[in-house]
Amino acid sequence: MPDPLFLLAKTNIWSHVANASLLVKAVMLLLAMMSVFGWYIIGYKYFYLKKATKETQQFLESFWRSRDIEQIYKQAQSLRTSPVSAMFLAGYTELAKLSTDEHKREEASDLENVQRALRRTETVEVMKLESWTPFLATTGSAAPFIGLFGTVVGIMNSFTNIADQGSASLQTVAPGIAEALFATAIGLVAAIPAVMAFNYFQRGIRVQRSAMQTFEQDYLNIVRRHFL
Repeated sequence: MPDPLFLLAKTNIWSHVANASLLVKAVMLLLAMMSVFGWYIIGYKYFYLKKATKETQQFLESFWRSRDIEQIYKQAQSLRTSPVSAMFLAGYTELAKLSTDEHKREEASDLENVQRALRRTETVEVMKLESWTPFLATTGSAAPFIGLFGTVVGIMNSFTNIADQGSASLQTVAPGIAEALFATAIGLVAAIPAVMAFNYFQRGIRVQRSAMQTFEQDYLNIVRRHFL
């Protein structure tokens, strides 16, 4: 007589997925969709954040090296992905408005206008950097529980088979256990990369926010000394 454990190992998992109950199939499909969409976000955000970091470094090098503000402006226009570059463009535009204003303004008021333009742009850029990352956090926290729900349903189906057939053999309970374990596995496959990627992206976003906040203070000091 074949070993029952050997029979379980030999079982085709895909056949159990095909024969799973409608509710378990829906759980598996949801988890698979969450995993696929999560991997798309991971790939997109990785290259976007990598490009933003690279362009920020290029812009800051140009900003501190060059003394020609027009050259810096042209450099900033070519580095659209960098949030720091976008802040410079916003501050430059606000300074241009102040220089063409015929009415005399107070220095403090002018500086506040520039500061508001910088912070408004910083908020927009942070939202761009953080876009779609909440989905990764949701997947990381919810997917294991969704998989666990599928597991519970699969085990309930196993007990139902035992009651219907009046037998507790491995052949009776294996289908339900297999679909239950597969639901758990899909939940973990969706959750683990999402959590790791979310933590990685959050660190990169914090670095960019720190660069933006530092640049804001440096830019305001330069404006105060040389333009107002």
